[in-house]
Amino acid sequence: MSARTTRTRLLAASTVALAALALSACDNGQGVRDEGPSAASKSSAQPTGSSSTGGSAPGSTSKPARSTGGTAGGMDGGTTAGGSGGASGSSGKTSGGSTGDGKAGGSTRNTACNGSNTKTTATEVTRPLNHMLLTVTNTGSKNCDLTGYPVARFGEAQAVPPVAEETHPQAVVTLTPGESGYAGVRLSAADGSGGNGYTAKTLVVGFDKGASARPALPAKGVYVDDKLLLTYWQQSLDDALTY
Repeated sequence: MSARTTRTRLLAASTVALAALALSACDNGQGVRDEGPSAASKSSAQPTGSSSTGGSAPGSTSKPARSTGGTAGGMDGGTTAGGSGGASGSSGKTSGGSTGDGKAGGSTRNTACNGSNTKTTATEVTRPLNHMLLTVTNTGSKNCDLTGYPVARFGEAQAVPPVAEETHPQAVVTLTPGESGYAGVRLSAADGSGGNGYTAKTLVVGFDKGASARPALPAKGVYVDDKLLLTYWQQSLDDALTY
């Protein structure tokens, strides 16, 4: 057998062997197809797994973020609101306290009665003898306090008459709008024991505070002597004329 013939046979045998292998491979396609679906399944599962993982991660991140944000926001909002409410409450209390103090302070004194918010008249009375009644009427729109006693100056007198200390009222005389207060004036001694008498035709009445008043006297004037004496301002006419 020649070498060429041997090569030809080997080539043919190789070809047959390759063909057999190819056929065997074709016949064993199920095994290959089993690998194919398995790989495809794995490949298909991988995106699904990735998608699930990806969805879970954002979901997990989103939920804590929302939960944390909501909680923090709620706490911050609650704290802020609570703080504001507390501050407002404190302010209200302080304001309320200030308001209370203001009311208390406002109730201490009214405006003083004087010649600018009252009208003063001087009237001679028959009893007691040689007495005159001073009447002060509140002509304003608010209460006023008539404190002290009238500082009366008759005619050209340089000094003002004294006041009877025992007539000091127990409380401040307060006049509402239109209300009157009174003071009695003993012009002279009823028994004629007074000295330095003279007839006065003008009268100026001063108050503790504010403008004075100039009530008119009878045209003939009034007779006064050194027994001239006044009372404190009184709430009632009777109290003013009992001294």
